[in-house]
Amino acid sequence: MQTQKTGGILMKEINDFVAQFNATLILDESQIVKNRNRYYLLSKNLKQQIPKGFFYAGEYLGAVKGTSFFPSFILLAKIAQTKANKIMVDKKTSWLFICGRDIFRQGIVKENNPKKGDHTLVINEKNECLGFGKIMLNLRGVPDSKEVAVKNILDLGDFLRREKRQPRRKQRSN
Repeated sequence: MQTQKTGGILMKEINDFVAQFNATLILDESQIVKNRNRYYLLSKNLKQQIPKGFFYAGEYLGAVKGTSFFPSFILLAKIAQTKANKIMVDKKTSWLFICGRDIFRQGIVKENNPKKGDHTLVINEKNECLGFGKIMLNLRGVPDSKEVAVKNILDLGDFLRREKRQPRRKQRSN
């Protein structure tokens, strides 16, 4: 496992997360700002202009909640551009994955030999990162339709499912 260490505590959470995918991600720590346990990647120009206590700026990389790091899809896409653990899935499996489902071996089109227990990025056939999961079995074996190959941890549909669970405000009638 390799990660680009820039020497600061600021990058520890991001580096530790990236390492789970056996990847190296080079980010300029001088362009990363932590605000209320959230990490943002800012251009030098933007970093000079943001007010203290800003709400959102630049590229959101993720947040720390308790002892866990929750990545943004911007960060996952950056990791997917590197030599990271990745699996490519077919169109049907892509849809099922973003609906929150786990992945079975027969839906995997291509993989770069991640091992059981590893975290892996899930990409579609257009090379778009859909999220990530955990490898639950040896992917080199004969496909078994009954065993989950990759356990879904986070997918693009998560935000919509969370929105759906929120109670709707009653609309005012005029």
